[in-house]
Amino acid sequence: MAVGGVGVSDSHQDQSYGSGGRVTTFVVLSCITAGMGGAIFGYDIGIAGGVSSMEPFLRKFFPEVYRRMKGDSRVSNYCKFDSQLLTAFTSSLYVAGLLTTFLASRVTSRRGRRPSMILGGAAFLAGAAIGGASVNIYMVILGRVLLGVGLGFANTAVPLYLSEMAPSRHRGAFSNGFQFSVGIGALAANVINFGTEKIKGGWGWRVSLALAAVPAGLLFVGALFLPETPNSLVQQGKDRQDVALLLRKIRGTDDVDRELDDIVAASDSASAASGGLRMLLTQRRYRPQLVMAVAIPFFQQVTGINAIAFYAPVLLRTIGMGESASLLSSVVTGVVGAAATLLSMFLVDRFGRRTLFLAGGTQMLVSQVLIGGILAAKLGDDGGVSKAWAGVVIFLIAVYVAGFGWSWGPLGWLVPSEIFPLEVRSAGQGVTVATSFVFTVFVAQAFLAMLCHMRAGIFFFFAAWLAAMTAFVYFLLPETKGLPIEQVEKVWREHWFWRRVVAEEEPASGKL
Repeated sequence: MAVGGVGVSDSHQDQSYGSGGRVTTFVVLSCITAGMGGAIFGYDIGIAGGVSSMEPFLRKFFPEVYRRMKGDSRVSNYCKFDSQLLTAFTSSLYVAGLLTTFLASRVTSRRGRRPSMILGGAAFLAGAAIGGASVNIYMVILGRVLLGVGLGFANTAVPLYLSEMAPSRHRGAFSNGFQFSVGIGALAANVINFGTEKIKGGWGWRVSLALAAVPAGLLFVGALFLPETPNSLVQQGKDRQDVALLLRKIRGTDDVDRELDDIVAASDSASAASGGLRMLLTQRRYRPQLVMAVAIPFFQQVTGINAIAFYAPVLLRTIGMGESASLLSSVVTGVVGAAATLLSMFLVDRFGRRTLFLAGGTQMLVSQVLIGGILAAKLGDDGGVSKAWAGVVIFLIAVYVAGFGWSWGPLGWLVPSEIFPLEVRSAGQGVTVATSFVFTVFVAQAFLAMLCHMRAGIFFFFAAWLAAMTAFVYFLLPETKGLPIEQVEKVWREHWFWRRVVAEEEPASGKL
């Protein structure tokens, strides 16, 4: 066993159900439709940063920020966008998502993954309509709140749906499709912002906000026709033969008895227990999963990625770039991020989760340190940086986004979605999403103020967290590639550290 290693025997790494079936058109189309939930998430992240750098939008809703941006020489470069009202526009979406997560977890567990996606799509549609039609700041924030309600449902249900529908040997690729959809959504937002900024009359921001209805509509309509996952159907007490028929259709093979037996056994265990969240919080045998459900989304946010994603155009304007140039640069980094996430879909089931976490974390750490060093040396309170140094900063941001795109971005959703036993799976995903929203709100609300007060030091702040999370993965995260989802629980009992935590309750749990 390597230091900090997994401690999982090789025999466990290939315990998939025979060949695992083939990747059927049915399951691919189902997962693409569900992935629209990720596309909306990415679109909302990208749109917020873009429209908040558009002068007509700022002039209408945030006139104080607009005045500072247009040349108040008394205000530092680092502080021109420091506005709690502006950050409330961004973070209101995530506050609403956080509060909705608790309801969404119950709906997803009791009614299934599909109803949560339908409710999420409906809330997204309403939020897009109100945002595009806004005439005052209250309507703008109401639209963001409704989008947040949609995110609460979609981010709880979609990762579970993808993880449960995917064949075990391709689960990493399918689940990483969620983050790929997030990247595509963010890229689409950056391209649209770049185009709508040029609309004469200053109403381009309305188009940007309203076009969130496109992926929302695809999710809502598509979810009406999606099948429920076999795991959820068994959990709801549906007839075994009906579930077997669906599982054969999903896997493209008649040899599904072993997988179905595992799902039924997991469901029986869930039925014998009650109160998934209470069990998760109080029983030691779930302690490793609980730690990961909190630590992974926390670390995902303190990589600094959402600070970059929310405020990339604002950050680029801070170093002296024009409105159009900053939006175009965001398009470039969006392309890089989407391409890196696509690459991760092909790498994750070959090299494993840990390898991508460690390599991507190191890449992001180096990028953050270099960005902080350049800004500390070249950007003062007045003026900007040269075009050459601005180009270097953009390049380093792209390197950083690429590192996130093939590591902490997709894996931050994949790993939590696959590590929980069925009886606490919805509760665990709820904890993961809630933790993500809590720290997303914190980063969104605090970043511009931190940029103002810490200057370039904020990038060293994120770099320190990147060092910490890379060490965390190295020592405490076991490898889960190749294991059927209902067998992932085994890795904790064979890990050098976690086996001591879960050992005490093994006899009481009734599981071997």
